[in-house]
Amino acid sequence: MNIPTSYLEKVRTVYPNISFDHLEFNQDGLVNDVVVINNEIACRFAKNDWGKKVLSHEAKVLSVVQKYVDLTVPRFEYLEEGFVTYKYIKGEPLSRNTLLKLSEKSQNRIISQLAIFHQQLHSIPGEVLVDAGISSSDTVRSREDWLYLYKQAEEILFPHLWRHQQTWIHELFAPVVKNELDLSYKPVLIDGDKSVYHILFDPITESISGLIDFGTAGLGDPACDIAVQLGNYGESIVWRMENNYPMLANVIDRARFWMGTLELQWAIAGINYHDISLSLAHIGSAKDVLPIGMRQN
Repeated sequence: MNIPTSYLEKVRTVYPNISFDHLEFNQDGLVNDVVVINNEIACRFAKNDWGKKVLSHEAKVLSVVQKYVDLTVPRFEYLEEGFVTYKYIKGEPLSRNTLLKLSEKSQNRIISQLAIFHQQLHSIPGEVLVDAGISSSDTVRSREDWLYLYKQAEEILFPHLWRHQQTWIHELFAPVVKNELDLSYKPVLIDGDKSVYHILFDPITESISGLIDFGTAGLGDPACDIAVQLGNYGESIVWRMENNYPMLANVIDRARFWMGTLELQWAIAGINYHDISLSLAHIGSAKDVLPIGMRQN
């Protein structure tokens, strides 16, 4: 575990009396390196100038989110350009397999937590977001953006794909090409990337202990967040959110489309940046997603 000395020195300036009895170092993220100290304090270090901007924006987002959602989220204790600290939130990633192995009662509790979080997040008043200076999420896409992605898929991915895979991509984009999928929405505060490793599970209480990483949050399409949950847990689980997330039926088709594009976006990025890890980012995603226009029975 080779933690840069500069990171530990920075921590010392903020917590001069801290002991480094137990250290964990995570470099998996695209934006930050994370050092966890004694399972008590999480320290995030931006990897580049873009990461510094992300941290600054995330601080604005969290200052609002903390007031409107019930689940535990990071509360920055210290913030400077490219460096933040907050109380460590304990828990393990809430994978689909972990969720499905629980009792129905525990599953329902967790699914309700997820649904209520998204309902609360997507219902934060617009004027509050404007006053906080929260801008658009990096996930925002227009119809033109989706058509360009389709073109990229044909040019970059098709030479590497079998015919049935090419057909699947054609079918995925057909409703957008034909203008049959309504892509309009009212912008709300979205998370944009609440993947399984950002949803922390407490195996003792069998509930969600907290949510981390709001770096992609901002104004955007609520369908984006539901698409991420489709990728996390599949449509049969996501539909169980409907009682606590009543707008589900209105966003599900856009979410289905969005979910289908996620692995394409990462595969294209992997090829363009010569980074196979990007292309493999969606291995393990749930495949339980219905075609656009269908209703879950």
